[in-house]
Amino acid sequence: MKISDQLREKIEEQIATGELAPGSSLDEATLVEQHGVSRTPVREALIQLAAEGLIEIRPRRGATVTSIGPTRLLEMFEVMSELEAMCGRLAARRMTEAERKNLAQALQACEAAREQQDSDAYFYCNETFHAAIYAGSHNAFLCEQALNLQRRLRPYRRLQLRVRNRMAASFKEHQAIVNAIAAGDAEATSLALREHVVVQGERFGDLMASLTALTAVAEPA
Repeated sequence: MKISDQLREKIEEQIATGELAPGSSLDEATLVEQHGVSRTPVREALIQLAAEGLIEIRPRRGATVTSIGPTRLLEMFEVMSELEAMCGRLAARRMTEAERKNLAQALQACEAAREQQDSDAYFYCNETFHAAIYAGSHNAFLCEQALNLQRRLRPYRRLQLRVRNRMAASFKEHQAIVNAIAAGDAEATSLALREHVVVQGERFGDLMASLTALTAVAEPA
């Protein structure tokens, strides 16, 4: 893996974990010093992150972590829920037995993280769970689009899991999704995934409250 790709992944992770909150600045010189690399891979990594929509690069103002407004965020989750529903519908029809076993194992990993009340571990297990469904759709273009949008929404999907009782609810929803796929019920799988991913009502309010708190902590006094 290229140095720029490794650096991009590190910064992606910092954004997803909230270490780099929305609005945080990304200074080239600081990144060079922190990671012990030259400016070229730093610039390449920042260009990649900008292409993914995770940061914004503005002339004479440098790079900052993207801050998405409430309306835009809601729209993105609406699209994500439809992409996931489509993946689920196809996966219920196309998943191989081996792929279903992998999905069941991903579910078990989610359960272990839930039992430990470890939202960070659950987040990674959750990504593996959803990626297994994308792959199970056997539609490479759809899988690519779902992964791209999932990457943009990583920080916000992670924040959701820190809301009280969300992990338990998420795991219950995962169980319903696996059961629907195991039954080969494409429509039930589609509906379960759509409802699992879409953020509305109280869930959206909780997400925005968490985001506001995170941003406030990141702002200098």
